[in-house]
Amino acid sequence: MKHPVDVHVGKRVRHRRWMLGMTQQQLAELVGIKFQQIQKYETGMNRVSASRLWDIAAALDVQVAYFFEGMDENASAELVGNNGVKGDILADREALELVRSYYAIPENQRRRLFELARVLSDVA
Repeated sequence: MKHPVDVHVGKRVRHRRWMLGMTQQQLAELVGIKFQQIQKYETGMNRVSASRLWDIAAALDVQVAYFFEGMDENASAELVGNNGVKGDILADREALELVRSYYAIPENQRRRLFELARVLSDVA
């Protein structure tokens, strides 16, 4: 059975890797392991040792503490926020890609798109 801490750390590894636009293979090469091991870490199937977490933090350019942020929120991915959206929305790859694409749009067009999205969400 997966331990909630291992699952949380794995999600944080995946999230940071996605934020950097890095593949599992690229991270694995930087850390010196097989990409299948990264998959197991990211799903929480395998526990990450302290030394390996140190290496992963260096490869992802974060402090080790980054992987434990949000642990006190009692499984934030399961909590529902005030507007009915899951608390860890950026753990979803599609949402993260949407945010990246949104910020790639020129500012004046981005504002118009934002207003359109706001109107559409009010209608729904």
